[in-house]
Parts: sequence; C-alpha cells; structure tokens
Amino acid sequence: MMKKTIITVVGKDTVGIIARVCTYLAENKINILDISQTIVQGYFNMMMVVDTSESLKAHGDMADDMDRLGEEIGVIIKCQKEEIFDKMHRI
Repeated sequence: MMKKTIITVVGKDTVGIIARVCTYLAENKINILDISQTIVQGYFNMMMVVDTSESLKAHGDMADDMDRLGEEIGVIIKCQKEEIFDKMHRI
C-alpha cells in the first residue's frame, strides 16, 4: 500500500538544494511521485509528493532528518502525511 507524504522546500536559492534533498530520499528508499519547483526573484520553492512505503524510517524520524537537512542548506523543509495535508488545505 502506498504511503504518500508531501514535502515542501522554501528558501533563498543556492546550488545543490534539489541534489541534497533527492540524495536523502534515494538513500532512504523514498520514491518521488511528483515534483514541482520554481525560483522567483532568488527564492526557491519546491513541492514533492513522495511514496514512503518502502522506507524503513518512521514519518517523524524522516521529518526530523529533513528539518536538520534544511538547516544545513539554509532552507525550510516540511513533511506532512498526505491525509493531513489534504485536511489542512480543504476548501
């Protein structure tokens, strides 16, 4: 069964943001299902839908790791389970 998570990355654009995030995902067997990224006036914004069903990491551990990674590379990274994201953004 697929377990989807929404990952958002926001901050000043720098070299290697996508590479660092994608490397973490690959190392933890997290598959990218969809990805969108834009840069507006030097600000980087990326949204990813990922499948965590093959990962051995618990959601909370992954979220903590991504938070630390964001601090290292100077961006804010947030992870939310799909069902929570959907409920928070319901019109």
